[in-house]
Amino acid sequence: MDDREPTIRSRTLGEGLRRAMESAGVSGKTVADRIGCSGAHISRLLSGKRGATVEDVTSILTICGIRKGAERSYLLSLCEDPHHPGWFQQHGSRLPKQMRVLVDSEDLTDHLVDFQPLIIPGLLQVADYARAVISKCVNVPADEVEDRVAARLARAEVLNRRNPASFEFFIHEWVLRSDVGSRAIMSEQMHHLLRLGVREHVSIGVIPAALGAYAGMSGPFMMLHFPRFRPIVYLESETSCLFLEQPEEIHAYRNVLGKLRETSLGEGQSRDLIAELATKLSADGGADDDQG
Repeated sequence: MDDREPTIRSRTLGEGLRRAMESAGVSGKTVADRIGCSGAHISRLLSGKRGATVEDVTSILTICGIRKGAERSYLLSLCEDPHHPGWFQQHGSRLPKQMRVLVDSEDLTDHLVDFQPLIIPGLLQVADYARAVISKCVNVPADEVEDRVAARLARAEVLNRRNPASFEFFIHEWVLRSDVGSRAIMSEQMHHLLRLGVREHVSIGVIPAALGAYAGMSGPFMMLHFPRFRPIVYLESETSCLFLEQPEEIHAYRNVLGKLRETSLGEGQSRDLIAELATKLSADGGADDDQG
């Protein structure tokens, strides 16, 4: 079977099998010997370049001691048409506690672009802002709020790695001017943006409200680039999420990003606006101005 361009599903399956093997202390050579295939076949399967049959996955999981449970069912479900590009996931009214596919993609990306016209991007949120947003989601049970806040903050650790990817964020001005939670929370959030915005690998651009209509009004999205794979676009709604990776889909969102880059304030101007809002919030008693 010829190698194929890895898709988000085939990569997810490969990463899941790799984790299972590492946890069990099983090498690729051991798996290949037990299954009766070449080490190259296992390597391509783990990289997403080679489709995995149900028999392959069942055998590997059995060798790793995973004979039942949710993880086994999840990985076996990924065997269905793994090389079809794109991935639509329905999760009903309750999001999975771990958005594993997105988190894995954020771990692997070398350049991430996030456009948010309604809220501060999740990777940039402070705990109280995240708590204020998540607690207002009517489909999130109250006893899950803190777990989701912790998960969101854990995702943001990708910004703090020794050799981090580059991150590009676009935020609409009205997001910065909306008092989410309280003015004290917004003051903390503005100072956090200022601290992150001076990092070499983080770029924050503000879409000015004076523009009126602008590119991207169809909704928020995230584009992730990878060193060895095609880019993906991530979309999220109340009850589902969608990963896009067809070339024409990526091209369309690149067009939107091009316009956002043209019309947003530059990094310096964006930082000045955020600093102005942070100063005003502090002067109004939102918080002590000792964080920036």
